[in-house]
Amino acid sequence: MAPWRTPGSLDNEGRANQLIELLRQRSLTVAVAESLTGGLLSASIVDVPGASDVFRGGVVAYSPDVKHHLLAVDGELLEDRGAVNGTTAGQMALGVRRVLGADVGIATTGVAGPDPAYGLEPGTVFVACSWAKDTPAIRALRVEGDRAQVRLLTVTRALELADATIRQTEGI
Repeated sequence: MAPWRTPGSLDNEGRANQLIELLRQRSLTVAVAESLTGGLLSASIVDVPGASDVFRGGVVAYSPDVKHHLLAVDGELLEDRGAVNGTTAGQMALGVRRVLGADVGIATTGVAGPDPAYGLEPGTVFVACSWAKDTPAIRALRVEGDRAQVRLLTVTRALELADATIRQTEGI
């Protein structure tokens, strides 16, 4: 069992496997920009044998200045609203596509806990996926559980959003 999986945890291995296969079938590449998941999403993807066929890389942008300088998240947005919001997640997804030259960008940002941040309660999460157009798909989530559970479920929702986004925009 992978070290980030706990007994009874969600099947992120299966979700990552499904996403990798979908990307392979469509000859697409993927890159991720992570904040609260801190590399867990990237690890879930690279745990799949053959992920190197489609995975360009990941950026752990934990600090707002890294989000701004590396991923081109709007500095005024970060200053005014903080790093945990849907617009930031969307800009992270777009930015990582550009920086790493990928077809698909997936991003996570949120408050894992145990304490509030940016005036938001633990479990406040945003995931985004950018592919085939400049308007990323963004999901706001309220995730229950401890820090590890929030991070794990965020990976689950990010993988699901990427899969759904690619399938919904196939005709573009």
